[in-house]
Amino acid sequence: MVTSGTATLETALFKVPEVVCYKGNPISYAIAKRIITIKFISLVNLIMDKLVVTELIQNNLTVTTVQQELHKILYDQAHVAQVLKDYNTLYNTLKAGGNASEQAATAIVSQLTSLAKA
Repeated sequence: MVTSGTATLETALFKVPEVVCYKGNPISYAIAKRIITIKFISLVNLIMDKLVVTELIQNNLTVTTVQQELHKILYDQAHVAQVLKDYNTLYNTLKAGGNASEQAATAIVSQLTSLAKA
């Protein structure tokens, strides 16, 4: 069980099957749901643009759903094999992008240079 955030991506890169769990203030969640329109909440699913890891969000996060998903991770070899296959694709996708830190630094320097010339 992993909470939403960078921990979901880190867990995937360590090749550990996971269930993403998130439950927040009901009012904040209702407001955010109306403002933000994304298909997924976990970085793994967002990057892959498909459901790789189960997301149990708000009212879907119950004792029963957690038990069901953990049972899949522990006993469903086909499920785990698919998750690990998707994790490999995720890793290769990130790796293909090159050095993220270097790319971010280059983009920042480029923006600052453009602003300085303006």
